[in-house]
Amino acid sequence: MFIPTVPTPDEILDKSFRRAKKAADKVRTSKVPRYQMAKKTEEARIKTACQVTKDTLNNLLDKTPQVEQMHMFYQDYIDVMVGVDELKKSLGALNWAVGIISKIENEYVFKVRRSKSENAANVRRAAFGRIASVMRQIKDELDFLDFVKGKLRNMPTIDFEAFTLVIAGFPNVGKSTLLRQITPAEPKVANYPFTTHGIQIGHFEKRWKKYQIIDTPGLLDRPIRDMNNIELRAMVALEHLADVILYIFDASETSGYPLDAQMRLYEEIKHVFDTPIISVFNKMDLVENNKYLDEYISKLNEPLMISASEGSGVDLIIEELEEFNGGKKGNKD
Repeated sequence: MFIPTVPTPDEILDKSFRRAKKAADKVRTSKVPRYQMAKKTEEARIKTACQVTKDTLNNLLDKTPQVEQMHMFYQDYIDVMVGVDELKKSLGALNWAVGIISKIENEYVFKVRRSKSENAANVRRAAFGRIASVMRQIKDELDFLDFVKGKLRNMPTIDFEAFTLVIAGFPNVGKSTLLRQITPAEPKVANYPFTTHGIQIGHFEKRWKKYQIIDTPGLLDRPIRDMNNIELRAMVALEHLADVILYIFDASETSGYPLDAQMRLYEEIKHVFDTPIISVFNKMDLVENNKYLDEYISKLNEPLMISASEGSGVDLIIEELEEFNGGKKGNKD
């Protein structure tokens, strides 16, 4: 999400007052009668300072995307990351400031015109004081927009036309490794939980059809209301992007999460989302007791057995994707 550079109140005031001084200097070199010079000069300073301030704020308002016009995925993603209500409130404060500055301009230009020449400078100082006061009132909102700019700088770019597979499961079950095997994407992979803090995306084409694979942050076996921001990003992707969900079980349990907990999370996702699910048992190369898995395998409909780190079974996932994309399959489980 592109948000332009957010200046501080002092930076806005410095820019506005410097431009105002240049405008005044220009008036002094023009052919204005001497008895009107002081009032014309101060009027130019007020008009310029107000206009530059309004232009700076309007630039922020115009270039910040309208959240309501964005895809629901982005709306929810922004809400999770920074809070949509807070963002709207901050933009509303800027809009309020633009209106107040316009009133200040009209009020003090009128006062300058009605004042005596020797009082024009005092009127302009009062106007500048009012402008500075308005800028100080929106300092918190400008600070928040700068925070938003940083938080949303790397917001994922989604291809909404591609057939999309969203990978879900506990942390460290092999989601990022699988993404790396299927697509040219290079997600960060390590052997500790929540390696994926954001949403990783990879793409590939097969038989002239585009596929988008999304690796989500690891979920834990707990209610949505108790999830942290990292987990909520995964839920947003599952809700708005998935044509198919690929749920990964760590068959070896080396991730530190027992299969009982992994099955509960699977059932929760199946219950919450009305989306086809492909179930996969990963890390089969590390499994020592296959009979132990039978209890869990029997609860699913033809789960796939793979070893993502070795690339074993990845072709089976691609075949499943092609079948779903061709409209030949419904929910497997």
